[in-house]
Amino acid sequence: EVQLVESGGDLVQAGGSLRLSCAASGFTFADYNIGWFRQAPGKAREEVSCFVSHDDSTYVADSVKGRFTISSDNAKNTFYLEMNNLKPEDTAVYYCSAERILTPGWCRVRSRRLVGGYWGQGTQVTVSS
Repeated sequence: EVQLVESGGDLVQAGGSLRLSCAASGFTFADYNIGWFRQAPGKAREEVSCFVSHDDSTYVADSVKGRFTISSDNAKNTFYLEMNNLKPEDTAVYYCSAERILTPGWCRVRSRRLVGGYWGQGTQVTVSS
């Protein structure tokens, strides 16, 4: 079965850290675009950070720049989102996604297109003030 499974979401205090994991099974994401996205209650899903395979570029949203880092371990077929200095406004359900496609601005496009590729089920991150 092809799937992405997130883990690592939790309740933390402001200023704390978390590491989210996204484990892929049924496929190898080495030549896929991979990314993290989030959706807060009442808001649209937004892009957080992505890695685009065809040009090895990394995108990081301004709201998390300097605090969040995307990384991957191809041997484990898993990618991660390291989140530091968390703020209450980071509270959301976080989703990982992988897609093998050549699309300019993939990270932003992907946040608005839920079909195609693969999505995880989401993991809740809650940051208390």
